[in-house]
Amino acid sequence: MARGPRYKVPFRRRREGRTDYRSRQRLLRAGVPRAVVRRSLKHTSVQLVSYESQGDQVLASARSKELEGMGWTYSGANLPAAYLTGYLAGKRALAQGIESAVLDIGRQKPVKGSTCFSALAGMVDAGLEIPHGEDVRPSEERIRGMHIDEGIGKALDELIDKMEAD
Repeated sequence: MARGPRYKVPFRRRREGRTDYRSRQRLLRAGVPRAVVRRSLKHTSVQLVSYESQGDQVLASARSKELEGMGWTYSGANLPAAYLTGYLAGKRALAQGIESAVLDIGRQKPVKGSTCFSALAGMVDAGLEIPHGEDVRPSEERIRGMHIDEGIGKALDELIDKMEAD
């Protein structure tokens, strides 16, 4: 390890590989809330976050774990669950008066048709304005879960109808 008075230790979250401060700074300069999409091995979470000088404030959020209470019996980590989580977060954001945001996928690799872009598709279909390229969204067949099971599409439609009614 380097020593001496001119050596600067990087921030802890940068050393751990958890935060890219350059991309965070670009997102904060936009002046609109960030749509933060994070995924784990079992769940997907979507939060709409605004920057405050005291710290980030969560304005609306949704986790795929909440889908179980609505009748979702499939995995919380697949593309249809990410779409529904984004849709739920988008509906909650619209109820809070948020109309636009920028996508923040953190340190995830931006792969076309991935889980984070499935959540983006859900937020856009809910009515949020998020700038994106149309080619990054997963295909309609993958969002409806046809690559997993035939019954997922029906369960997806039922949950969307339930969210629309609420």
